[in-house]
Amino acid sequence: MAKETKTSKKTKDEAKLLKSSETKKLPGSEAKKLPNKESKKLPVSKTRAKKIKHSYQVKDPENALLLKLKDGDVIIEMYPEDAPNHVERIKELVRAGFYNGLKFHRVIEGFMAQTGCPYGNGTGGSGKKLKAEFNRNPHKRGTVSMARAMNPDSADSQFFICFGNCDWLNGQYTVWGEVTSGMEYVDNIKKGGGANGAVSDPDEIVSMVVIADI
Repeated sequence: MAKETKTSKKTKDEAKLLKSSETKKLPGSEAKKLPNKESKKLPVSKTRAKKIKHSYQVKDPENALLLKLKDGDVIIEMYPEDAPNHVERIKELVRAGFYNGLKFHRVIEGFMAQTGCPYGNGTGGSGKKLKAEFNRNPHKRGTVSMARAMNPDSADSQFFICFGNCDWLNGQYTVWGEVTSGMEYVDNIKKGGGANGAVSDPDEIVSMVVIADI
């Protein structure tokens, strides 16, 4: 058998970081509670709201997210045609305020930043698993894709944003969006250390909203 190169070993090791056989299947009582009603919003005039939405210059405000980080605003445009069930669920969680305050618990320089765990350690979710919607969208700089355990149909609420091209992930994870503005702020997310990229005192999602709701 040919000797494995350092590069191929590295990419295989990085891919394994997104799969964890130890990921817990949370019953409803342990999953982060979703409020029955949407979070209250400060009133904004129709004229002001129209100007705000227009300023983000997205193709479809209903399928675009405003992700606020400590250093600035990030725009994510979603792919409802390629991953309809994932996009629908992400919007449901965003509108429930699920992601607000969650940590970027696993961040690896040059690879990706992962978030979406209510416990901040990669073991939790919202309590609803999603059937895989693998598609032809590549994992490249700015790609937003779902993390999962070994089972392809185990994605829940955790997702990651790629810092660079990660071709070895193509066809194995559900790509549901892309950062179209503010990637420089994603680059500034605090990086982790060690083999698994765990972050000490990690950065958080300040807030996430569907741009159509602003």
